[in-house]
Amino acid sequence: MVNPPSDQSRPARIWYQSFVHPTEQAPYIERLQASLDQLASIGTRFEVHGLDPPDHSFHALTEFRCAAQTIRNALEAERAGYDAFVIGHFQEPGLLEIRGAVDIPVVGLGEANLLAALSMAGRIGLVTIDPIFVGWHERQVIACGLDRRVTGVRAIHMDLPGFMRAFTDDAGYAEVRSNFIAEVRPLIAAGAEVIIPAGGLPMLLFARECPFIIDDALVLNGIAVVTKATEMALALHRLTGTVVSRRGTYAKAPAASIDEFLMSRW
Repeated sequence: MVNPPSDQSRPARIWYQSFVHPTEQAPYIERLQASLDQLASIGTRFEVHGLDPPDHSFHALTEFRCAAQTIRNALEAERAGYDAFVIGHFQEPGLLEIRGAVDIPVVGLGEANLLAALSMAGRIGLVTIDPIFVGWHERQVIACGLDRRVTGVRAIHMDLPGFMRAFTDDAGYAEVRSNFIAEVRPLIAAGAEVIIPAGGLPMLLFARECPFIIDDALVLNGIAVVTKATEMALALHRLTGTVVSRRGTYAKAPAASIDEFLMSRW
């Protein structure tokens, strides 16, 4: 029998890895931190960290670079005593590698929301932040075994500055909202009952509407979902002493492999 962690009374620290720049997109980071502070249970503290350089090019190569940074940060977070790690980026690059490298719970924004949506509806639709990510999300859906439950993936056309404006400017918010609804309606017509904004930016932006309903379809509050999914994963870890199965997919990386990764230049 595995003994659970002994110190279950101390406050939990959770590293929340955003993929935006910590100073260039400081207004978003601050809003995200405030939202997590409000959503977190007593005794749980989410700490938002950005990336430098951030994910601003919207390309697979950039996702790969950010994955390397995120893996390194997850290893450092575990060594610094954090209790869990959140990949706060819907594409969640590096999720598989991180779960195989650390012994603390690791929660991905995309996976957590896809799995939560399954309990709320029979059919799901995704709206991403840029057309380049449509194929990526389609592969995510297949990897989670949900292709029969997802009606489709669509995309709005909005750059990062446009999103930043939408957080503080009513006209900017109305523009993003209108573009989002225009992409949601074909998904609803195809049978979607729950809509997932596929990205931390639109999730946080639309969280002001509680609930957000479009033609009777629920738009998921993704930040709330990942917050509670992380707390559940942490609670299970503390109660059972387990995080993931080490047979197969998330087999633990040898210490030498982790050391070699940390010594590499990325």
